[in-house]
Amino acid sequence: MNAPRQPWALRAYLSLTRTLAPVWRRGLERRLKRGKETPRSVRQKLGSEYADRPEGTVVWGHAVGVGEAMALAGLFARLAPLRPDCSFLITTTARTSGDALKRTGLPPRCQHQFAPVDTPEAVSRFLDHWRPSLALWCEMDLWPALIAGTDARGVPRLLVNARLSPESLARRRWGRWLYQALLPGFRDLFAQNDATVEALVSLGAPRDRITVSGTIKSLVPALGCDVDELAAWREALGTRRVWLLASSHPGEETMALQAHARLREDQPQALLLIAPRAPARGAEVAALAGDAPLRSAGAQLPTAAPVYVADSIGEMGLWYRLAPIALVGGSFAPVGGHNPHEPLALGCAVLHGPNVWNFSESYERLDSLGQSGLVQDVDELVRSVTAAWAAPRDSEAMALVDPQAEAVITRVLHHLPG
Repeated sequence: MNAPRQPWALRAYLSLTRTLAPVWRRGLERRLKRGKETPRSVRQKLGSEYADRPEGTVVWGHAVGVGEAMALAGLFARLAPLRPDCSFLITTTARTSGDALKRTGLPPRCQHQFAPVDTPEAVSRFLDHWRPSLALWCEMDLWPALIAGTDARGVPRLLVNARLSPESLARRRWGRWLYQALLPGFRDLFAQNDATVEALVSLGAPRDRITVSGTIKSLVPALGCDVDELAAWREALGTRRVWLLASSHPGEETMALQAHARLREDQPQALLLIAPRAPARGAEVAALAGDAPLRSAGAQLPTAAPVYVADSIGEMGLWYRLAPIALVGGSFAPVGGHNPHEPLALGCAVLHGPNVWNFSESYERLDSLGQSGLVQDVDELVRSVTAAWAAPRDSEAMALVDPQAEAVITRVLHHLPG
């Protein structure tokens, strides 16, 4: 029987990408010269280098951002003991995502590699080598050639953690013909909220295959840290009170510094750790805090200074372990908030501002359970940090996983062979 003819939009895209294959190569070469790629990542993206494929069933998940990659790692960590016959592969497009996975540690029987560039030739080489039994796309990084190649081999595919805001839906409408060709092929689609369900349907997804599952970022594994570093910090801090401004954006440091000045009236030895979302802003933040010690400038341990700027990459596991409470940034700036599950998994309570639309369902649930709290101004921030210092949280009670996210695991198991 002949395979169904591909929709015209997909055929046009695949024809164009064949023509533009040299452009992909030159683009990667330029990125390599700028330090945004490594020789290994370029080879993997072009399909000329792979790790050894394990025997048996391979479950493949694809993500682009750090948060999505970590969510897949958490999902695979839950699947590994349930299916000891399976191995797992996570692909990413961004180098930062691959680096984050290596720092935190991959789940059992799991490998990482960079996804192929979206040309039929590179995709074929990738799929011929890995021969996945199941493919998961995390959020909306949908590369048409990669999806078409997966379909051509009859590999069942799922879309997990999908989220579409009105703005992102508007940006995707220009490619609606491609989405209408791609979305019906997903066996199951898991949306974070009802608005995303409607957005997916408008782009061509079958409504009867979509389930609202919340965010699987609640499955994220606990971030790692250097145990010797943690011990040294705890010894240096002694009995000092500590709190954290995590993943901060411009303007949020000013608010935290105002609150910290108030907190030090009662706790003169208190320490505020500031971890800017963009480490390149470290010097700027340190100057704002009165030339505070700077991690990148060699301040490896706390001094008597009231503020310490943690402008490093991959050390959030250390800062969350040191602080009993964190104000998670991007929630006063117009950013939409950052993942509250990472600090909670390490026993660090969460405060946030009003702008948390990226994680609105998570924060709503966590606020109702007392795991996180909304603060509107400096006064509320001071009161909340003071209360956290007076009554430290039970870390065992904080790493909660949304039951809807657990339902994703059940459906993934359903689609696995055997």
